[in-house]
Amino acid sequence: MTNLATNSAGHLTIGGCDAVELAHQYGTPLVVYDLGIIQSQVQRFQQVFQEEGVEHAVCYASKAFANKALYQFLNRLGCHADVVSAGEISMALAAGFPAENLVFHGNNKSREELEYALEVGLGTIALDNFHEIDLLEELLAEHQQNVRVILRITPGISAHTHEYIQTGQVDSKFGFDLQSGQADEALERVLANPAFDVLGLHAHIGSQIFEEAGFEMAGQTLVDLAAHWQEEFGFTPRVIDVGGGFGIRYTEDDQPLPPEQFVRAILETIKTACRDKGLPLPAIWIEPGRSLVGPAGYSLYTVGSRKEVPGIRTYLALDGGMGDNIRPALYQADYEAVLANDVHAAVTEHVRLAGKYCESGDILIEDAPMPSAQPGDIVAILATGAYGYSMASNYNLNGKPAVVFVHNGQYYLVTRREEPVDLQQYDLDLPEEGAL
Repeated sequence: MTNLATNSAGHLTIGGCDAVELAHQYGTPLVVYDLGIIQSQVQRFQQVFQEEGVEHAVCYASKAFANKALYQFLNRLGCHADVVSAGEISMALAAGFPAENLVFHGNNKSREELEYALEVGLGTIALDNFHEIDLLEELLAEHQQNVRVILRITPGISAHTHEYIQTGQVDSKFGFDLQSGQADEALERVLANPAFDVLGLHAHIGSQIFEEAGFEMAGQTLVDLAAHWQEEFGFTPRVIDVGGGFGIRYTEDDQPLPPEQFVRAILETIKTACRDKGLPLPAIWIEPGRSLVGPAGYSLYTVGSRKEVPGIRTYLALDGGMGDNIRPALYQADYEAVLANDVHAAVTEHVRLAGKYCESGDILIEDAPMPSAQPGDIVAILATGAYGYSMASNYNLNGKPAVVFVHNGQYYLVTRREEPVDLQQYDLDLPEEGAL
């Protein structure tokens, strides 16, 4: 299990703050982020680029988790961000994040979303399909505007990960297919319209990847395509964006590579390939999301009921579940848990950590080695910072948890807990009887 910090009371500490005290002050479920870990991860991704003097952008993948305070913190660290909806764009702008440092992704951007992106001066739009080219051409003509774009390519690379989070293979909903010639056709379309300022090309091969090979293949493929485009169309990309998907540790079975190792492999591959092809080295963009916030997140829960099924197993019920972390139900994702109020207590049993939602599949950890836990104890599930809160729902009309940031012994409430009254704000009364 990951080395965990504790205080003299044996309580889990996060960023120098007592997790049990945070749970008691703000209630549970509670999501806590250690900003020191986020800062360290960002700097580790930036380090190799800076040492090598290579123009780059570390674009945070907002889908992993987004709120105003996080955008503000990442902006301080010199990050860019990728966004995939009007909501993410609006949140980033409300936080004061520079519009020119945003990249708009997605496979079905609406006309309204694209118009909004143009209105706010969003930095770059990642074109995903021909329908988007059509929509943007119409909007750019109407508003007499120009826009920077990159083309998302499906490179035909299948990452070794869960099938739901593979995105680079040929059979994917994302991007212009390379093998069929769609990528060439898309480039010809946008080069023919001077309203498009074409920066370069992009690929994303999947998520939770533990090997350099996939990123090296993606980098080589993109440079090969860049060389083809230069020869065929006289176009030289200024940006190659290799996406994200860098894996993190959830359990002892996960052995992620250091961020520096991923970046070095990507950089060396692209440098060598550009030199071999006689291409100038473009700016290199990467899009980490999970790897920045995942390890920094902790989910705190209060223990409730306990159910013994003789000869089979013990269920320990927590006061959250699939509403605040659907990944175990959706992806069969694995996590580790500790008893936050007694981290060093000896393991005495294996339990199934169950949520409170009305689904048999609402299980957070199938088989968790735990000390004997009693009602009122605080359980911390580790590395929940990515795709927990961002995929949270109001199933069973439960509110989403509060979010607290901690740093150097200080803590800050950055997203308040949803209360029952919050869940009623969009509902309207039925018309009086006889009106229907």
